[in-house]
Amino acid sequence: MFLALLLTKLLGTSGHDPAPVPAGSQVLFLAVKTLKDSGHEHVYNAVEKPLQLAQTAAVLEIIRYSFFGVKEVLGFAPSWLMWLRYSTFLLLYPTGISSEVGLVYFALPYIKGSEKYCLRMPNKWNFSFDNFYAAILVLGIYIPGKNLA
Repeated sequence: MFLALLLTKLLGTSGHDPAPVPAGSQVLFLAVKTLKDSGHEHVYNAVEKPLQLAQTAAVLEIIRYSFFGVKEVLGFAPSWLMWLRYSTFLLLYPTGISSEVGLVYFALPYIKGSEKYCLRMPNKWNFSFDNFYAAILVLGIYIPGKNLA
């Protein structure tokens, strides 16, 4: 789906920003991968509810892009599809954001303990990166930053 969005952006056929798609996917992937790689036996139990909430984001995207697709093909969108798009948005968008934040929050102890995706000095780039503090920073700006997208 991301490639299709990127292609439409590059061809100039869509005014929609494809950036949120890989960002949301990366948040979900890294949080679940960190939990799985940590050796935690109950990974699915730890993230079951946030993953179920994350599925709401997928439903929202299906409705959203169906709306845009129908509007592009027919030149208009049926009123019921427009109502569905904007009505489901009110419920599904906050639950989608909550699930993404929840996944990262649940993964914080494992990120800190494993030090995965961290870069310590000294190294050839003379640069240090700590994924735990980066995740905390992202959590701090994630929800307020969603209003800017």
